[in-house]
Amino acid sequence: METVLANMAESESLETVTEHERILQEIESTDTACVGPTLRSVYDDQPNAHKRFMEKLDARIRNHDREIEKMCNFHHQGFVDAITELLKVRADAEKLMGQVSDTNRRLQDAGREVTAQTEEVIRCRIQQRNMATTVEKLQLCIPGETPHLCKNLSVYYSALKTMEQLENIYIPRVSQYRFCQIMAETLPKLREEIKEISMSDLKDFLESIRKHSDKIGETAMRQCVCVCMYIYIYIYIYIQRDSLKSTYLLILLIFKVTWARKCFFNLVGFLFKVLTAQDLVDFSPVYRCLHIYTVLGDRETFENYYRKQRKKQARLVLQPQSNMHETVEGYRKYFNQIVGFFVVEDHILHATQGLVTRAFTDELWNMALSKIIAVLRTHSSYCSDPDLVLELKNLIVIFADTLQGYGFPVNRLFDLLFEVRDQYNETLLKKWALVFRDIFEQDNYSPIPVENEEEYKAVVSRFPFHDAEIEKQQFPKKLPMSQSVPQIYSQVKEFIYASLKFSESLHRSSTEIDDMLRKSTNLLLTRTLSSCLQNLIKKPHIGLTELVQIIINTTHLEYACKYLEDFITNITNVSPETVHTTRLYGLSTFKDARHAAEGEIYTKLNQKIDEFIQLADYEWGMAESDGRASGYLMDLINFLRSTFQVFTHLPGKVAQTACMSACKHLATSLMQMLLDTELKQISMGAIQQFNLDVIQCELFASSEPVPGFQGDTLQLAFIDLRQLLDLFMVWDWSTYLADYGQPTSKYLRVNPSTALALLEKMKDTSKKNNIFSQFRKNDRDKQKLIETVVKQLRSLVNGMSQHS
Repeated sequence: METVLANMAESESLETVTEHERILQEIESTDTACVGPTLRSVYDDQPNAHKRFMEKLDARIRNHDREIEKMCNFHHQGFVDAITELLKVRADAEKLMGQVSDTNRRLQDAGREVTAQTEEVIRCRIQQRNMATTVEKLQLCIPGETPHLCKNLSVYYSALKTMEQLENIYIPRVSQYRFCQIMAETLPKLREEIKEISMSDLKDFLESIRKHSDKIGETAMRQCVCVCMYIYIYIYIYIQRDSLKSTYLLILLIFKVTWARKCFFNLVGFLFKVLTAQDLVDFSPVYRCLHIYTVLGDRETFENYYRKQRKKQARLVLQPQSNMHETVEGYRKYFNQIVGFFVVEDHILHATQGLVTRAFTDELWNMALSKIIAVLRTHSSYCSDPDLVLELKNLIVIFADTLQGYGFPVNRLFDLLFEVRDQYNETLLKKWALVFRDIFEQDNYSPIPVENEEEYKAVVSRFPFHDAEIEKQQFPKKLPMSQSVPQIYSQVKEFIYASLKFSESLHRSSTEIDDMLRKSTNLLLTRTLSSCLQNLIKKPHIGLTELVQIIINTTHLEYACKYLEDFITNITNVSPETVHTTRLYGLSTFKDARHAAEGEIYTKLNQKIDEFIQLADYEWGMAESDGRASGYLMDLINFLRSTFQVFTHLPGKVAQTACMSACKHLATSLMQMLLDTELKQISMGAIQQFNLDVIQCELFASSEPVPGFQGDTLQLAFIDLRQLLDLFMVWDWSTYLADYGQPTSKYLRVNPSTALALLEKMKDTSKKNNIFSQFRKNDRDKQKLIETVVKQLRSLVNGMSQHS
């Protein structure tokens, strides 16, 4: 039991100590006004608790005393040093105080005289001002005796008012005096002098603004540029923070709402300290002259005069210089003068009451707009430099935006920009025609060699080339197209960028810009590039090898057209699936160029065959053949073999068509050689020699020089020659005549007129040169047979002509 009581006592003692600690903390941390309730809690506690609290408080006080003593000991030396320094300064401070007091006393003594003199000056100046005021009032009251007042424009208003008071109030009172009559007679003259001087001042003003219109317009257009820059910066910041829809609404507000645009003008004028027309020109002569004429009751005369003079100045301003189109400075000066003129009129419109009206300014603007558009159409047509046309477009946009900011309608100017855009595209097309021509002239028309991966990536980065088979090949390797292909592709992209520059700042939608880019690119492909390809194909130095490479190049360029469409889509962010999206016509362009190149291959191949044919030197009267084919024909066949090996890179149908065309042309040329009208006689030996050459042609055709032919398709090119030669070699006239006209005839492809022409070359026409002269001695029956066959062939020919 005693143990429990002891534990309870110990527990109560710990709780009391803890409570005392809390009370001490509250005393230390709370205000003095709150200490009472805290202390009361000590006495309300257990008996003798205040005694233990006092003990605890004494212990806490002793602890704080020790801390204070430590702190004082730590800072004692610094305190002593500070006191020492203050003692040293006290003597100097007392000395300084004495010097200041002495200086003040001397200044007060010296200032008494200055104060007296200053008060005297003030009194004199007050007297002078009163005297000047008195003189001025006297001069205004006696205008008849002070005509020099007219020379001071600042007193016109007061002078006119005083003259009115004199005329209506004061002079009638003293009209009996002579000087009053003189004054009454002088007043109208004074009014006229005031009118003349004010009008002279107005003329000087009109001359001044004509000289300053260029500077005024330049300032206004610079202000517009500053506005646009500020707007673009603000839009960019806004885009980073908000949605595209909100940005579009902001742009719409700025460019479509007049008050918002004017607010931006005012804001930027404040930010950039841009001068206004009022800062550059003193308009007070206009205000004074208007007021004077109004007071004198002749306002209408002044308004008519002012408007007439401004119309004349407008016509002068709208007259361009003859060489304006040569430099951008000529256009800039022209626009500056016009802007300056209308900025002044806008200021007069808003600063005066009725001197000019909105109808008058609209009339001037409509006249100016028609003249401006006519001038720009004429002079822009002379521009051949696309950079100059682009700068002209930028000036027109700034010019239009500036005047639109002053409330003038400029839709016709933006419509004119579409015409300027066409001119810009024309100059671009001419520039890129030279670029394409240089690329084609510098091309080596050989596949692009790549030695390593870096060179391969360099080519692929410029042109979208993908070929799994070539990618598997080891380096070094060759890409099928020549170096002009990536250059042409890059230049088309450069053209698109150049065309895009014109669309900037035109306030057009992405769809319209996309349509512009696609149409201009189509013109580049279908007109410029197509024309350059057609001219290239027709050039004499372009041979078969070059033509083959051109066909390969156009195939790859045609494949790249879809990447050009994606390129435009990425720029404009307009989906190609949009209903009104224009497609690129590059596919048809390159197909047409390829067909032209293919046709030129056929033509040049036939020309080359003709060159070999011209080397033929047959001895048409030979008795027997040489037993081997002619040398010119073997050279021709070797040439065809090597040429068709190059054609392996061409599409299959092109190579097959070229091979078939060459064989047909060769057969036709050989047939024409036999039937040449200048060839009068031909021997059987020559026929045999000719047959050997045709056999070589047939062997060449059967060797499949170009893969893909079915059966003996290529050999059929020589079927007419073969049947004709077989007819003469076998001398099988009975079969020919018996089966003529039958579908199963052995000599179905032999025309009677052809057989007759060749047979007559073998007939006995003279005793001296008859190739069958030995038959006349040995076998007259064969000669008669020939004559009989000739007669029958003639009858067949005549029957065919009558039937036809």
